[in-house]
Amino acid sequence: MNKTESLWGGRFTEKADETFVEFNRSFNFDKQLFAADIEGCLGHCRGLENAGVLSSEDAKAIRKGLDLLLSQAAQRSDFFEDSAAEDVHSFIETKLNELIGDTGRKLHTGRSRNDQVATALRIWMRGAVDEVLRRIVNLQSALLHLADGNKVAVLPGYTHLQRAQPVLFAHWCLAYFEMLRRDYERFTQTRARINILPLASAALAGTSYPIDREAVAIDLGFDGITRNSLDAVSDRDFCIDLVYAASVTMMHLSRFAEDIILYCTTEFGFFTLSDKVSTGSSIMPQKKNPDSMELVRGKSGRVFGDLIALLTTMKGLPLAYNKDMQEDKEAVFDAFSTVRDSLEVSTIVIQNISVNKDQMLKAATSGYLNATELADYLAKKDIPFRRAHEIVGQIVLYAIDKGVELEELSLEEMQTFASEIEKDVFAKLTLEQTLNSKSAIGGTSNLAVNKALSEAKKYLADF
Repeated sequence: MNKTESLWGGRFTEKADETFVEFNRSFNFDKQLFAADIEGCLGHCRGLENAGVLSSEDAKAIRKGLDLLLSQAAQRSDFFEDSAAEDVHSFIETKLNELIGDTGRKLHTGRSRNDQVATALRIWMRGAVDEVLRRIVNLQSALLHLADGNKVAVLPGYTHLQRAQPVLFAHWCLAYFEMLRRDYERFTQTRARINILPLASAALAGTSYPIDREAVAIDLGFDGITRNSLDAVSDRDFCIDLVYAASVTMMHLSRFAEDIILYCTTEFGFFTLSDKVSTGSSIMPQKKNPDSMELVRGKSGRVFGDLIALLTTMKGLPLAYNKDMQEDKEAVFDAFSTVRDSLEVSTIVIQNISVNKDQMLKAATSGYLNATELADYLAKKDIPFRRAHEIVGQIVLYAIDKGVELEELSLEEMQTFASEIEKDVFAKLTLEQTLNSKSAIGGTSNLAVNKALSEAKKYLADF
């Protein structure tokens, strides 16, 4: 590996143990921060120049060298290979010094790796959040497109995984749309907490150079600056926030995946996945497996693990910075890439799914899913709802014994349980009435769902 300058070796007389050197290195994973750290370095350079700490000539040379490093990284596939760098920050400093000599060594004036790392990580993370937000919107758009194409489709809604009441398929789509709306809000709030500049907090006590931190923050696109240097270099709440937001999104995607996996089974038969998002069996030729969704469901666990790992790492750390915090990056990187890819795959699945309307309708019109309608009918006849509930339960038992649905009973049969039942009851027990009676905002009536779809489209039109 190529030799890399140490950023801290002046007071040491012995060479570090090679095993410890490798254990201590983070370059293999924190090189992802390269572009973000260059951006932070450029902002710090301008801050030093504006403070009169760097001459305009030195600042120009540093900026030119940093820009050249960005260009080399973009053009050379081997740019990061065979480096002995401890981390991406020492890698950049060594490369810069190779390009412009001692002038490059002036860049670290007024800062520590502690605030440098925190700044680069925040710059990288705000870009990562923006990428997740785009993918959330893409999945929401795919859900609305699927709902629009199946507006009249009906499926049974479930509680306890038992058929409960019929709902419009579009209502099911909108349920996940709402989960994703909250995910978008959560990530947006997380981004606001990420986008605070810690630079010039130095190692822990702040900088002794007259750097205008607020001007640097504006220059780098931050919304504000940290208010306490001790906290600034040891804070990883923003990392936990991102991984928490990713965990909740993955939980929602896992529930979504579970529904699709179940509904694709022969036992349900509501959905069919295209070959583009399915796999086969190595031994059973007839199989078509929903591996795309099973992987999304499975990957939720690793993101939850990232969250627990971060919380556990931070829970016992004294102020200020401790090397334990090097463990933050792999958890953040993994959570981000997992939720990003899972959102992308879920969108592709939605774009490659067929809705089996007849099978869903058959399931939605059998199993006494209109029993609540009958109870409500009796309650509107001035029978207390709890009494009405009991009466309908008895009618359901009677229908089960006869092997028929409620609407297939005769009026006379129903009246043996409640004389208040009249012939208008049959109109109340139709699928159309069962759906359209749920007309309150948030309900599954055609009117309510169409309004919800319109609102959702207007919401997405703002992005």
